[in-house]
Amino acid sequence: MTAAFMDLVDVTIVNIAIPSIQREAGASVAQIQWITAGYALAFAAGLITGGRLGDIHGRKRVFLIGIGGFTVASALCGLAANPEMLVAARVLQGAMAALMVPQVLSIVHATFPAHERGKVFGLFGAVVGLGAVSGPLLGALLTEWNLFGLEWRPIFLINLPVGLAGLILGGRFITESKAPRALKLDLAGVALVTLGLLMLLYPLTRGRELGWPLWGHLSMAGAFVVFAALVAYERRKAARDGSPLVELSLFRVKSFAAGIAVQTVFGVALGIFFLVWTLYLQIGLGWGELKAGLTGVPFSVAVSVAAGLSVQKLVPRFGRKVLQAGALIMAAGVLLYLWECDRYGLSIAPWQMALPLVVMGVGMGLIVAPLTDAVLSEVPREHAGSASGLINTVQQMGNALGLGLVSVVFYGVIDEHLTPAGTGPAFVNAFQHALGWVAGVLAVIFLLMTALPKRPAQHVEGAAPAATGSASPEKAAERELVS
Repeated sequence: MTAAFMDLVDVTIVNIAIPSIQREAGASVAQIQWITAGYALAFAAGLITGGRLGDIHGRKRVFLIGIGGFTVASALCGLAANPEMLVAARVLQGAMAALMVPQVLSIVHATFPAHERGKVFGLFGAVVGLGAVSGPLLGALLTEWNLFGLEWRPIFLINLPVGLAGLILGGRFITESKAPRALKLDLAGVALVTLGLLMLLYPLTRGRELGWPLWGHLSMAGAFVVFAALVAYERRKAARDGSPLVELSLFRVKSFAAGIAVQTVFGVALGIFFLVWTLYLQIGLGWGELKAGLTGVPFSVAVSVAAGLSVQKLVPRFGRKVLQAGALIMAAGVLLYLWECDRYGLSIAPWQMALPLVVMGVGMGLIVAPLTDAVLSEVPREHAGSASGLINTVQQMGNALGLGLVSVVFYGVIDEHLTPAGTGPAFVNAFQHALGWVAGVLAVIFLLMTALPKRPAQHVEGAAPAATGSASPEKAAERELVS
């Protein structure tokens, strides 16, 4: 949980401090882009590989290497002598996060019995909600306080005590686990996954700044050719020695395949919303970093409370309906936010945003924790790392796609030649337009959720012995494999 929180905070904390980095470090516009994009690209490209390395060499071992490397990279970011060093340290930080993050879910999946896993995923959902919104708030406070005259550097240095605590506690309390049979790292698969993800994510990350050049469209189209080649190669690799990087058999598990689709589209919705929300608050309304950060607190609290409640109380009773209700509630919050923006315009106050943000937060909390549980619940334990890496990768792909769509759904309705007086109204209008898109994406998520299992497998596994005894031998064997 410490590692998951540290990663989520680090993703969001940097954006708030960008003006300070640009001013104090003298970074160019291109370097500023790479400070954020370098981390995201290294992280996304390495997630599947990081998950598989945990299966092969031990999830605890790879986790400790990842969290140790992430802490060292954070120190290098905070001590960077120039923008070039900061960019390189951020790329290293993303690569270490790719080793660390997939182990979080796979360690939970391998360590806890099915009937206890829901509580852990509830805590995980709460950490996700807390980390996603506390990052900007923490970044605003640390930058504004200018501790010891260090300007922006404390936003990275704060990871040092947290990372050391995670390293010490992880070494003491995490139980080692790995795949039960010997696996080998599929280097050709690593190369194909990395190439495909870079061909897709790099143009999406840089496209708007570069004016969407032709090579970017060709690269994104070519990425799907690479992914097709990856599928063909992995199928042959599985038949030959049983050690593919991407375990294609996972997609025959209906809950996993459906959950991956939902995760991807959900990532698109979040990628659009959080970026345009930041632009709307800080540029459209002209609010400072601290005011914008505090505005998100009701959302964070609502996500945390709803996430714990959904997994521990609601999903065991109502199953898939809880996730579908979450999508509808979150969409209702988005539409309420849209209505308030239209009604109050530039005079809107933080307290007026509290209600739609709480409604959105409740909806997101009902989705984020049980969705992870639903995706992993029927996955064989020996493939937990690969499955966890895939979940995180498609989330990052969805986020990147959402960020790319911001240029269409937000900037696409803003005049390039704005006057200072016209900036606020233009950004408010663009934010409303983007919220309409987010509501539409949430409707698609609601429909995709109909393919999820009505009840998570953990509740089947936790059934009474009599129920187990009455099952067919095939079902009993399947249940034993899952547990």
